[in-house]
Amino acid sequence: MAGTITDVPGVKVGNAQNNEALTGCSVILLEQPSVCGVDVRGSAPGTRETDLLDPVNMVSVVHAICLSGGSAYGLDAATGVMQYLEEKGIGLDVMFGVVPIVPGAVLFDLAIGDHKIRPDRQMGYEAAAKASKDPVEQGNVGAGTGASVGKLNGFSNAMKGGLGTASITLANGLVIGALVAVNAIGHVFDPQSGKILAGPRDEGGNILDSVEVMQTHTFSPIPPGTNTTIAVVASNAMLTKSEAKKVAQMAHDGLARTIRPIHTMNDGDTIFAVATGEVKATVDLIGSLSADVLAAAVIRAIEHAESAGGLPSYSSLSQ
Repeated sequence: MAGTITDVPGVKVGNAQNNEALTGCSVILLEQPSVCGVDVRGSAPGTRETDLLDPVNMVSVVHAICLSGGSAYGLDAATGVMQYLEEKGIGLDVMFGVVPIVPGAVLFDLAIGDHKIRPDRQMGYEAAAKASKDPVEQGNVGAGTGASVGKLNGFSNAMKGGLGTASITLANGLVIGALVAVNAIGHVFDPQSGKILAGPRDEGGNILDSVEVMQTHTFSPIPPGTNTTIAVVASNAMLTKSEAKKVAQMAHDGLARTIRPIHTMNDGDTIFAVATGEVKATVDLIGSLSADVLAAAVIRAIEHAESAGGLPSYSSLSQ
C-alpha cells in the first residue's frame, strides 16, 4: 500500500528531530479544525488532552496532533505547536484570543541516544513550522527517530523501529491515511507471510518470537512504560466525535495484525482518529480500512528504519 497520510485533504505533517540525541517529534497539522477521537489501549500511556476527546465533552475539533519521543518529558513539544498556531491566529476562539487544541501522545526512547535531550517546546514549534503536504519522510525521523522494537530479550538485543505512513484512495473520493511511530516491546511481522521483520535477537543475531521469549521468562526484563506505539489515522470523511472514537478503536486492529504482543502493561499504545469532513462513508468501512492502512504503515516504518544507537535495522540484517 503506497501513499502517505498527507494524501488526505486538509492534512499536513512536519517532523523535527535531534539525530545525535536520537529523539524527535511529528506534528499532524490540520488546515481546518477537524473532528477527532482517541483510543488508548496500552497500560502505560503518556498523553495530553485525551479527556477532552471523550464524546461527552464539549470541544469537538482539534487543530493539530503531536506525536513525540522523550517519554512524559516529550509532552512539552505540544506547547511549541500551540505557540506556532497561536501566532497564526489558529485555535478555539475564547474572546480573549485563541486556544489551539493540540492533543498528543509520547513514546519512550530514553534508552537510546542522549536521555538528557528530549523533544521540547522549540522542537514542537519547528515541526509545526515544517508541516506541509509533501510526502512524509519515513524511518528515523520525527517521533520515530529513537524508536525501537523487540525488547523482551533485553534492550541490547532489540532492533530499530521508526516512523511509517501509508494511504488508500477509493473511487468515491474517500481518502484514508495513517502515520505511526513504532516503538513496541514486541516483534513486528508481515501479516501476509507471517515473517518476523524485527524483534528480539538471540546471541547469534537470530530474530525471535516475542511470545516464545516470554514463555521462558518468569518476569519481564523491561521496566514499565519503556515502549509504546502511537499513531494517527485520518480521513476526509464526515464523522461525529463518537464515530471518530469508534474508528480509532477499530484502527487498533492494524497494530494487532503486525505487532505481537501489543497493548501490554509496558506499552502506552494510543491511536487518534481525525476526520476532515468531506465524504460520506460508513464508520464500519472507515474503521476497517483504517486498520488496513495502519498495518501497512507499521510495516513501512520497519522497512525504512536505519540502524542507530547500536541497534540494527531490518534493512541492515536483510542485506
